Amino acid sequence: MIYGYVRVSSDKQTVENQRFEIERYCENNGILIDGWIEETISGTKNYHKRQLGKLLERVEKDDVIICSELSRLGRNLFMIMEILNLCMLKECKVWTIKDHYRLGEDIQSKVLAFAFGLASEIERNLISQRTKDALARKKAEGVKLGRPSGRYSNETLLKPHKYREQICKMRSTGKSFAYIAKKVHLDRDTVRRYYNRCLKK
Repeated sequence: MIYGYVRVSSDKQTVENQRFEIERYCENNGILIDGWIEETISGTKNYHKRQLGKLLERVEKDDVIICSELSRLGRNLFMIMEILNLCMLKECKVWTIKDHYRLGEDIQSKVLAFAFGLASEIERNLISQRTKDALARKKAEGVKLGRPSGRYSNETLLKPHKYREQICKMRSTGKSFAYIAKKVHLDRDTVRRYYNRCLKK
């Protein structure tokens, strides 16, 4: 079996780009995807709590998991290594499109998996540190950080008002703010604040 695995971190992102990359790769190489796993969840979540975990439970020898890049599997080195190690034990292959990486049974694959995972983690840490340094510098310069006060008192609260009835109806049937926001094409926090301030009884 050949599986396509696609993951994005939030509902503001789209899985379409990743899926397109995988489909194009498969088409160019005469590969047929037997099943797709698509999920919207942070890569920091343990894979056991994701659809990926269920996929890893059912894969068998010579099955293939194709994803756009190694970081789609997880957002830290040890999680990626654990996932790849599990695949190795089950003799399941992992192919990535952007990294041009193929997990096999040889020592070179294991070394490459470690190197790619380490590089990804170092890059994320560097970006995070640069962001913290920039914020600290702005704070030291007297720049007020955070959301402007009163932002949600007027203009922003008017945006969801025209969807008042739809929001009320969907909430009454137990729909989440993320689901409602997607339906009315607004930010989830905007819908939640509007509901709590103006509609919640």
